[in-house]
Amino acid sequence: MQTQTHMPNHLAAELRLPTNWLDYVILAIYFVAVLGIGFAARRSVKTSLDFFLSGRSLPAWVTGLAFIAANLGATEILGMAANSAQYGVYTTHWYWIGAIPAMVFLGLVMMPFYYGSKVRSVPEFLLLRFDRGAHLLSSILFAFAAILIAGVNLYALAIVVEALLGWPEWVSIVVAGFFVLAYITLGGLSSAIYNEVLQFFVILAALIPITILGLKKVGGWDGLSDTLTESKGGDFMTAWGGTGIGSDNPLGANWLTIVLGLGFVLSFGYWTTNFAEVQRALSAKNLSAAQRTPLIAAFPKIFIVFLVMIPGLVAAALVPQFGTPDSGYQYNDAIPFLMRELLPNGVLGIAVTGLLAAFMAGMAANVSSFNTVFTNDIWSKYVVRDRDDSYYVGFGRIITAIGVLASIGTAFLASSFSNIMSYLQTLFSFFNVPMFVVFIIGMFWRRASMKSGFWGLLAGTTAAMINYFVIYKQDIIDIPTDQGANFVSAIAGFVAGAVVMFAVSLFTAPKPDEDLQGLVYGTRSPGMEEPPAAGDDAWYRKPALLGWGAVVLAAACYIPFSF
Repeated sequence: MQTQTHMPNHLAAELRLPTNWLDYVILAIYFVAVLGIGFAARRSVKTSLDFFLSGRSLPAWVTGLAFIAANLGATEILGMAANSAQYGVYTTHWYWIGAIPAMVFLGLVMMPFYYGSKVRSVPEFLLLRFDRGAHLLSSILFAFAAILIAGVNLYALAIVVEALLGWPEWVSIVVAGFFVLAYITLGGLSSAIYNEVLQFFVILAALIPITILGLKKVGGWDGLSDTLTESKGGDFMTAWGGTGIGSDNPLGANWLTIVLGLGFVLSFGYWTTNFAEVQRALSAKNLSAAQRTPLIAAFPKIFIVFLVMIPGLVAAALVPQFGTPDSGYQYNDAIPFLMRELLPNGVLGIAVTGLLAAFMAGMAANVSSFNTVFTNDIWSKYVVRDRDDSYYVGFGRIITAIGVLASIGTAFLASSFSNIMSYLQTLFSFFNVPMFVVFIIGMFWRRASMKSGFWGLLAGTTAAMINYFVIYKQDIIDIPTDQGANFVSAIAGFVAGAVVMFAVSLFTAPKPDEDLQGLVYGTRSPGMEEPPAAGDDAWYRKPALLGWGAVVLAAACYIPFSF
């Protein structure tokens, strides 16, 4: 693993973009629009439900686009382009097997429990299903993870803006942090969500020109494929080539660890329990809209891979040994490198704006979920209870500011990874996977006892950390890459959490059946059955059709890349 705290001055100079007044005007218009949305949303914030969950009033198309935009942060733009430059077409696994099945499972199976139980957060569901121990531990772990991940987005923004525009790193961090703080503090989740809808289209406007001009530069897909196959080997341009058990490939993982580690454990752990995503669906106006939120998001998710994968491949084709010390570029530099090489002024301004929008969307998603969990699940339940609703809205605004300041501190932790996707996947294996195993067993096994949630969560987190920091880092077992180690950590965390939950459940009391209604699969609670709203019973809005349609489409996308 390469380590680097700051981008070297020579590299910043090399990547400096030839921006002019037109590019800065486009950037200024975007920032004015962001703050305008924040002020407009402020008028609708009257209660804590308005601030933290938009009053559960938003239509499915808005929450669906916000759901995908919340995921389109540094993780996607820089991280997946870096992944592609390093690992090639294997990047498709993070989308077609590492996202779509889990998003569909969230919409079809888990949203009725989340939305029907009227919880305000993911940890609150664990309070209802298990006990206060599981609830408090999950709340603390989630709040910690949200700040770490928000810091990734801030760090990524800082290195890019420093390289592209010449702004000092600390200025980039403070300016971006201020705007995110301003629009979330003003309008709460509604402001974040409506900005995410705007950001979704701005991000597309940035990535599409880079992808098209990049392909043109290398002679189209055939020219790109021929160049990389010659320089990187035949498996680099296939999704499954070289992934047999015992085979060698750039990713350092075989089909079993890809399917189990990424496709099941990491993926389901992220998409079904990451409150930064689930919060968008909980803000929908009814159960049908909540179910359709991740299903609507699944369709753009299937195709966004091309807009982040192709630029990474193009960078690898244009610069031999891209990402190695010899080339002078980190893998994270793929997108900035192409922006400098390919884009004219005006389009350059849109691309810079799109990058800033992506980082702000990712950061806002984590900060808005952090303020909800910290206020509702920690502060109001364990520190200051039974106060007026207005008190918690005010506290939510204060903790938002604290969360942004903490994110600035954690931004520098991300600097030790030359591929920020590796860092994020490490965090997901530590925090999301153990929460997922507790959820899935608690939701499908009635006998899972109240105490098993806490111990399963603790065991899963501990096992994942031991695998990464001891077994992998100390070379006790040879795992070729950070990503391969993350897949193994995820599997270890899942298995450890499951084994401990089963063991603890055998020796401790289960929750009474009457307390499990609406919380365990096969049960229903009063008010959970909600008749479709007007128009929601149309065939094209059926959740099952949308969900299975997305799964079939994602599977079909693998066909051209399988041989």
